[in-house]
Amino acid sequence: MRDYEEVTAFLGEWGRFQRLIFFLLSASIIPNGFNGMSAVFLAGTPEHRCAVPPGANLSEEWRNASIPLELRGGLTEPSRCRRYRLAVLANLSALGLRPGSDVQLAGLEQEPCLDGWEYSRDVYHSTIVTEWNLVCEDDWKVPLTTSLFFVGVLIGSFISGQLSDRFGRKSILFLTMAVQTGFSFLQIFSTSWEMFTVLFLIVGMGQISNYVVAFILGTEILGKSVRIIFSTLGVCIFFAIGYMLLPLFAYFIRDWQMLLLALTLPGLLCVPLWWIIPESPRWLISQGRYKEAEVIIRKAAKINNTPAPAVLFDTAEMQDSKPQQQQKAILLDLFRTRNIATITIMSLLLWFFTSVGYFGLSLNTPNLHGDAYINCFLSAVIEVPAYIIAWLLLRSLPRRYSISGTLVLGGGVVLFIKLVPADLNALSVCLVMLGKFGITAAFSMLYVYSVELYPTLVRNMAVGATSTASRLGSIIAPYFVYLGAYDRYLPYIVMGSLTVLIGILTLFLPESYGNALPESFEQMLKVKGFRNGQKNTGIRNSKESPKTLITPL
Repeated sequence: MRDYEEVTAFLGEWGRFQRLIFFLLSASIIPNGFNGMSAVFLAGTPEHRCAVPPGANLSEEWRNASIPLELRGGLTEPSRCRRYRLAVLANLSALGLRPGSDVQLAGLEQEPCLDGWEYSRDVYHSTIVTEWNLVCEDDWKVPLTTSLFFVGVLIGSFISGQLSDRFGRKSILFLTMAVQTGFSFLQIFSTSWEMFTVLFLIVGMGQISNYVVAFILGTEILGKSVRIIFSTLGVCIFFAIGYMLLPLFAYFIRDWQMLLLALTLPGLLCVPLWWIIPESPRWLISQGRYKEAEVIIRKAAKINNTPAPAVLFDTAEMQDSKPQQQQKAILLDLFRTRNIATITIMSLLLWFFTSVGYFGLSLNTPNLHGDAYINCFLSAVIEVPAYIIAWLLLRSLPRRYSISGTLVLGGGVVLFIKLVPADLNALSVCLVMLGKFGITAAFSMLYVYSVELYPTLVRNMAVGATSTASRLGSIIAPYFVYLGAYDRYLPYIVMGSLTVLIGILTLFLPESYGNALPESFEQMLKVKGFRNGQKNTGIRNSKESPKTLITPL
């Protein structure tokens, strides 16, 4: 594919065809935005208390006093998981005794919620939590639901690239759209938490696969200058638009099944795109299907009102110009020398904890002060300026300082939340959003930074390994949110501290800004404090430098 850019240069960079592909592929990402964060509302936990059955033979006074008080978040509130033993209360009620004056409630025997729970309908009318009583002894199932969705994302990250390489970008793009939409629809009819969770895992596989393949298809069809904007702003901002739509849907549709239906239907709008979005000509040529690629390119020229050359591809010449088979690398090559091993370990930690911070803050929005829907909307809106700032930083400032500065900003402001007075709840929300801004900006810059650190032979493998670390971070992020059940400030303290530490650690990585991409291990930049000399790795350097695709997984 060395000559593809030159052969198709006559199409221009930003004609009608390129604009159409840019916006349609970006728009196909919108459902990923609200599906990726849908657990915020589908698995929302409303306020709840033990149910007291109507036939409990209690006076109104004893019924109101049947729930013990407990200290939670510095406030005294009714217990969510315990009640006074109803048999004892019935006897006391029958004797005409009054709670508090005649009987000291603190000395009464307690029991779990044997008759289920009463749920507040102030925020949610129904969620999977109220559907299957995922509270108290079963509250561990709530973060597990979200974690298993991200397990599906991890699996989809592995298989999407391989499937699209084998069967084509377009076919897998629409197949994964169908998986995401179809299995989301099936979730509506879930009869148990286990069924819902298994389907949610499959939705996660389709969600990330759709995202990745749309990204690949766009970067292969669009020209070099547009490709950069598409990969840094196009897909990211349209993902954020989908994320913004989630709280709007959830605000007006507060039943989890109807909400799922509303989130599923937009996927059907992508069906007509099958007749508009073409297959990647690059992929077709790599498969030897030159005639099909030529048909697509000539159609693009017609859409752009650009005359096409009489001969686009000389098949024999294109076959002769294919690069020679490169030596394959293995995972251990990422640890072959002390320098590359240090870079790899630091990069894995950087991706892991940045992912924990991003998804932790995103999933924790219902636990903030104020309206859960407004907080989620603000969390989505703040991503748009974060992506724009990240793009500007990548264009003009060193990578280390940009990533480190935004991480320290994001983690640092989150640490201050505990110091905010209780009557300044709006300030707490502002600090969380500022933290989300910093971490989101850093997260979007990691893709470019990682690809600039590694040599050609292991570059794709390195990006895959670090992306896997990111997915592992998203899998455990719900459990950082779960820490809020013990102390509402604990998630912010833990996530903020880890984010600041990893931001400081980033300063010890090499600076890649303004440097050419390394072709060999010897050309790799050195970690701060290392000597410039490095032993030969024993791996033959590739003479070709294939184009590397940075996939924001």
